[in-house]
Amino acid sequence: MMLYNIYFSPTGGTKRVADILAGNLGGEVCEVDICCDIEKMILQAEDVCLVSVPSFAGRVPQIAVERLKKISGNGAKAILNCVYGNREWDDTLTELQDTLDLCGFVCVAAVAAIAEHSIFRQFAAGRPDKDDAQELAEFARKITEKLECGVFGDLNLAGSHGTYKELVDIPFKPEANDACDKCGICAAGCPVGAIDKTDPRKTDKDRCISCMRCQDICPKHARDLDSAFMQAAAEKMAPKLGGHKKNYLFL
Repeated sequence: MMLYNIYFSPTGGTKRVADILAGNLGGEVCEVDICCDIEKMILQAEDVCLVSVPSFAGRVPQIAVERLKKISGNGAKAILNCVYGNREWDDTLTELQDTLDLCGFVCVAAVAAIAEHSIFRQFAAGRPDKDDAQELAEFARKITEKLECGVFGDLNLAGSHGTYKELVDIPFKPEANDACDKCGICAAGCPVGAIDKTDPRKTDKDRCISCMRCQDICPKHARDLDSAFMQAAAEKMAPKLGGHKKNYLFL
């Protein structure tokens, strides 16, 4: 079995969950990182795809939707994986399901899993942890059983189809600080090209999707968010982001 591990993971949390699932699903794994632009792909009915995205304010990141639409499923089996940062995933799974249905996939299973919040790292810190890994391995075992059974009915997921939660502009835009030496790593890695490649100190805030990839990959720790604003926002969000949230499996 060829397993395509397709993921949009700007800061690595979604990929950590995806790798645990992929490692327990078995078969040869081909990785497809859609943080980068991709060429058109044509799959076959015998292929299995694990498609992993983070929940951005309850939606699939729209750049991920655009890139997934370059893949022709042709009946390939899709396992949906939505990774959420300890709040809710809202319409992320249903939007992902609708997108993959349009691409010709057969959606057979879905996971909603926890990872450390990409902006407020104090929430769900260290997750997925050892217990999460064991639970995700068990999810993979149950998904494998369903794939081997070969009977796939409707996959009913929490969230709305077609009319999704309104897209919002997430107001956290990292800016270069005095440590920036204009190496260009952030510009090369930005999924939406929001950072000027000729002068990486300049960021197009209208294009920025607040994915935090630039901050995560900068070797000089030279991209910051306003600390006072972050503290105030964290205190406001704490009731929604606090606690120990669960992983979910849908078959």
